[in-house]
Amino acid sequence: MASEFKKKAFWRAVVAEFFAMSLFIFISIGSALGFNFPLGSNTTVTATQDNVKVSLAFGLAIATMAQSVGHISGAHLNPAVTLGLLLSCQISLFKALMYIIAQCLGAVVATAILSGVTSSLPNNSLGLNALANGINIGQGLGIEIIATLQLVLCVLATTDRRRNDVTGSAPLAIGLSVALGHLLAIDYTGCGINPARSFGSALIANNFTNHWIFWVGPIIGGVSAALIYDFILAPRTSELTDRVKVWTSGQVEEYDLDGDEVNSRVEMKPK
Repeated sequence: MASEFKKKAFWRAVVAEFFAMSLFIFISIGSALGFNFPLGSNTTVTATQDNVKVSLAFGLAIATMAQSVGHISGAHLNPAVTLGLLLSCQISLFKALMYIIAQCLGAVVATAILSGVTSSLPNNSLGLNALANGINIGQGLGIEIIATLQLVLCVLATTDRRRNDVTGSAPLAIGLSVALGHLLAIDYTGCGINPARSFGSALIANNFTNHWIFWVGPIIGGVSAALIYDFILAPRTSELTDRVKVWTSGQVEEYDLDGDEVNSRVEMKPK
């Protein structure tokens, strides 16, 4: 932990998470609010949200940010993804904590800016996640779990260092997974699958009704994906000592942008 704290590359990665998260939230939620414009007193047709447009905006924004900062921070941009990678022993506890803080701050800042940009909208929800009419708490929680599980599973599979068969674009695959989750969940919960994104809207809109669902659901989904991938689909070593070393010291072969030598750390090997 101390070695990570002192490295410029570590803090550069934290800043990258904050910056990329801010851009992602502004672009994606901005696209979701755009159907309300233009405003006019003589409008006779009620505007409706295009779920495909919003889903593609979220997915393409993630893919773009992953391509832009993936080499710096890994472009988690989601506490559920960070937690999944933590349980998969790809990052340390300290890095996971700092990433989640950066992601939440980025979401709050971007939503606050977006609030100013869209201040003319009446009853502006700022992309607030909420259960649809007819969806109860258990159903909404289930939707969030499944939608997040498929996302984190995709992240773990496409970024698995042991694979040599991935020939396509990992950022695009992850972006499509985000879009897929939104195509599923928008009509039920507004599609959280990202606690930081949900937190930013709830805080700025000052509405925390059922907000816990959008933390608990994605966390369960992320944890489930990590356990399924690491212990069933593509098992890694289960030695507790190896896992503890990664959680305290970080993953092997972390590239230092300052040109430092590759760090000698523990790598979770296949069984």
